[in-house]
Amino acid sequence: MKTLIDPGRVHTPVTLREGIIFSHVTDLEGKPLDLPLSFLSPQMLKRDGSDADKRLPTLIWVNGAGWHGTMEMDNMMLPEFTFLAERGYNVVFFHYRNSDAEGKFPAQIIDLKTCIRFLRANAGRYGVDPDRIGVFGRSAGGHLTSFAAMNDDTAFVSEEWPGVSSRIQCAVDMFGPVDLPAWARVNMELLKDPNYRWHHPSETHEGMLLGWPGDVDTFLERCAQASPINYINSAMCPLLIMHGDADPLVPLSISEGFYEKLLEAGLGEQTDLYVLQHAGHGTPEFFQDSTKELIADFFDKHLKG
Repeated sequence: MKTLIDPGRVHTPVTLREGIIFSHVTDLEGKPLDLPLSFLSPQMLKRDGSDADKRLPTLIWVNGAGWHGTMEMDNMMLPEFTFLAERGYNVVFFHYRNSDAEGKFPAQIIDLKTCIRFLRANAGRYGVDPDRIGVFGRSAGGHLTSFAAMNDDTAFVSEEWPGVSSRIQCAVDMFGPVDLPAWARVNMELLKDPNYRWHHPSETHEGMLLGWPGDVDTFLERCAQASPINYINSAMCPLLIMHGDADPLVPLSISEGFYEKLLEAGLGEQTDLYVLQHAGHGTPEFFQDSTKELIADFFDKHLKG
């Protein structure tokens, strides 16, 4: 039976390109390491590397996993964010050096800023609007996202893509441990329990990120140097914070303290904190249609305005 149908054009097809190298670094043993990214887009990128047809607002997703993430985990959340590509955004998933074998802090924020500069420097080829870039991330990725939101082009910057800015236009921090001294003190208290999963500060996520210096005071000082909450400034971009009120890993009080500091700095008009009832650490509440809509509306406001 032959039937004529009109499917229309409501759905936007999206395409994925993987294995794009954005940075050449070394790991903890000094061995060369190429950092890749994947590119989800509502337009087909040209195989010959020539400029894309349109320059679209672009979002960079920063994975969590306690800064331990492997390259195999980088695209883990990709299915959840195809809705953003369908909404007209490029969505980038990238690998930053993990704290186990590839790099200690500040390698991770350096890699995120290098990724931003790579996209801006290659805007035509990948269809990126260099004036409309946002970053969003969960847990450890929320920590790095908040660092990027400070828009400081002088700190934690590599020599790759010189002269290109790593500033962004907006950011979404999902339950990031943005105050590492506060988080370290929580973990140190928990370490008193012999049944706790870790037995020494060097084994914690923050201990692995920074390396254990040998004494608590020095460790807490280094935690402070690695905390976005201590870098708040007037150049910071608009920020949306999401945190669950039942998070057993990163206490809600950390995001609440961050929000209060932003209000004290006069940044309340560009900052929002959403507390998700009954939500734990990355539990399904963060990926419901309603919460996704909040994120998409925030990006629309600041990148499509």
